Amino acid sequence: MINGSELRRGVVIELDGKLYQVVEYQHVKMKRTALARVKLRDISGGHTVERTFQSDDKLVRARMDTRQMQYLYQDGDLYYFMDQENFEQIPLNASQLSDALNYLKEGISVDVSTYKGEIIGVDMPITVELKVVDTEPGFKGDTATGGTKPATLETGLIVQVPLFVNEGDVIKVDTRTGSYLERAG
Repeated sequence: MINGSELRRGVVIELDGKLYQVVEYQHVKMKRTALARVKLRDISGGHTVERTFQSDDKLVRARMDTRQMQYLYQDGDLYYFMDQENFEQIPLNASQLSDALNYLKEGISVDVSTYKGEIIGVDMPITVELKVVDTEPGFKGDTATGGTKPATLETGLIVQVPLFVNEGDVIKVDTRTGSYLERAG
């Protein structure tokens, strides 16, 4: 059990017989009490709901098991991962991966979360290195503070990058926000 004041982004709770993950959290202080205004994502359904909890509300925190797995390859609509301890391979579909699809490339290690034996989702590393496959060319004199341009990465994700980034460059991307961090290597 956790209190409403202990909710944070990423926490999974059981509510009305379903599993919900906290997507957004906002602490609101009222005259006599504190509230937690949260946006929850239904893990099985995928839709989001907004709820407000008082700081002393008791909630059931879902106990998740996490295994580190390596992404191997895609075959049609399935994405195959290998458990790095027992080498067991499991397929996941696009709905189980959700936003992780934007950052998946062969060989990357991810944390796969399960609840009572059922796969709930995939947690990506905070940063990933991806190759720029399409962008406007940079020009002499373009600086880091000059501006940005769109760049398509090897996974199909489009991010805003500084003007000096060129096609073929490898960049670091923040998987939480989908934004450019720096050039890699």
